Amino acid sequence: MEIIRKIGRAREQCRRYRDAGERIVLVPTMGALHEGHLSLIRKAREIADRIVVSIFVNPLQFGPEEDYQRYPKPVAVDVEVCDREGVDLVFHPEVADLYPDGFSTFVGVEKVTENLCGKQRPDHFRGVATVVLKLINIFQPEFAVFGQKDFQQSVVIRRLVRDLNLPTEVVVCPIVRESDGLAVSSRNRYLSSEERRAAAVIFRALSRAETLAREGEKSARRIEEEIRAVLESEPIVKGEYIALTDAVDLQPTKRLKGKVLVALAARVGATRLIDNVILDI
Repeated sequence: MEIIRKIGRAREQCRRYRDAGERIVLVPTMGALHEGHLSLIRKAREIADRIVVSIFVNPLQFGPEEDYQRYPKPVAVDVEVCDREGVDLVFHPEVADLYPDGFSTFVGVEKVTENLCGKQRPDHFRGVATVVLKLINIFQPEFAVFGQKDFQQSVVIRRLVRDLNLPTEVVVCPIVRESDGLAVSSRNRYLSSEERRAAAVIFRALSRAETLAREGEKSARRIEEEIRAVLESEPIVKGEYIALTDAVDLQPTKRLKGKVLVALAARVGATRLIDNVILDI
């Protein structure tokens, strides 16, 4: 496995892969790798010859009051995990290399970024789209793998790839969960033991939505009310948003039809967690 920090070297190595007729898959991460990331790496091994994992805590996708400075950065451990999982290239650049002095070009994806997390974090997806486009330009991968937990992100990247005619297929993998249903996340390590116990209510709330839909409930408002009631059973969990939208364009829906995204964000103490389920009506 190679560890590369410079853009030029990374490009050259991927050029050698392509010259040898090998297909490249990119797994973009911010590090602090967990079982969710490992599921992406394992999927990557199934679909391409060479796996590239980027480890880069992207400052552009953090707001001024968010956790950029304290976001976990166990790079040495992450590198060991990648080596064990058969990754071919780890790209771990400096911020100044991806965003040199005077950097002033950003990528904006409209409409699908206007609600859900985009409403709460107005510049977040501009930062995501910008860094992903840069990574795709560097590596020219045939595939890029993302997780469903960040469902809005995957929709944004698919729209970016489609609109800009990028020769990369976006692959989205299912959410990996703990035994009590909590979605695996790098931010889970922020939780105290009491907060960790309470955070399981997020999955219970989404499971309630699935049950209602299975029983024939079609009213988005009714399901939202039930989700909120379940969340409120844990006083230290504060819902930030609950949304039912079309799973393709993320526009709000009043009546369940087709594929529906049920998404929520909640604060558990000071930690913001997101989760979702897809209903196929």
